[in-house]
Amino acid sequence: MPDELKPKSPRSQRLPKQRWQIYPQNPQLAQKLAMVTDMSPLINQLLINRGFDSPETAQIFLHPESLNLPEPLDEFPDLAISVELLQSAIASQEKIAICGDYDADGMTSTALLLRSLRTFGADVDYAIPSRMHEGYGINKRIIEEFHDEGVRIILTVDNGISAFEPIARAKELGLKTIITDHHDIPQQLPPADAILNPKLLPTTSVYRGVAGVGVAYILAMSLAQQLGRTEEISDTMLELFALGTIADLAPLVGVNRTWVKRGLRLLPKSKLAGIQALIQMAGVQALGSKGDGEQGRWGAREMGSK
Repeated sequence: MPDELKPKSPRSQRLPKQRWQIYPQNPQLAQKLAMVTDMSPLINQLLINRGFDSPETAQIFLHPESLNLPEPLDEFPDLAISVELLQSAIASQEKIAICGDYDADGMTSTALLLRSLRTFGADVDYAIPSRMHEGYGINKRIIEEFHDEGVRIILTVDNGISAFEPIARAKELGLKTIITDHHDIPQQLPPADAILNPKLLPTTSVYRGVAGVGVAYILAMSLAQQLGRTEEISDTMLELFALGTIADLAPLVGVNRTWVKRGLRLLPKSKLAGIQALIQMAGVQALGSKGDGEQGRWGAREMGSK
């Protein structure tokens, strides 16, 4: 009987097709890194396995607060116009509407911008598409509903980059649109007034890996910086950033690692009812403190010396 016709044993049927491939050791480089990191060569071999194979990259991974962050305004081409549109809407009390998403990234992004804009005195509301009946992302129904409610600026979070037709409809109705998203770039960008998406940045940018909540955080803090009101929202926004970034499985490197580390220190003492409820339901004890005065600051030391 040919081998392919022979019945397979129960054991062979249970074995997965994937096989572990052991990364080749580099004891010389591991020993070199150990002199800089002050850790065992074994730990340094793990760093090498994950691509942190120079003293500089290893130190930044281990001490993310040492990462020198460029100004987001220098990285995101449409960030300045986004801040200008929102600042003008707040000043003139034009109604702003946020279209979010139903996953953890989308919910934290929505909450982050909603709380920020309300703190700044904006007339703002939000909508979340129905997962069961509408699926993902902004749609024409939401656009029409916003228009009927007197909305003048639509802000998407964690969606919108592929919503060409809904955004085109918003443009027909005379509405301004700002897209904040982190999903892959389609062949044809929607005709929004501003688009903030890290996938539009160079692959070398430290902001390239942020999730939707990361884009929302950058927009909120840039607006706060423009208004001179960063102290009012910085800690709360970092908490939501950390929660959404981890839940969305965004890579914990670069700016994500820097801000998540700070956000995690704030979460145990969070004053947000939703986070307090999560801590309670998870059955974890809120230990630790907010740390020193540098936690959650958005200033020259963190964002570059502009």
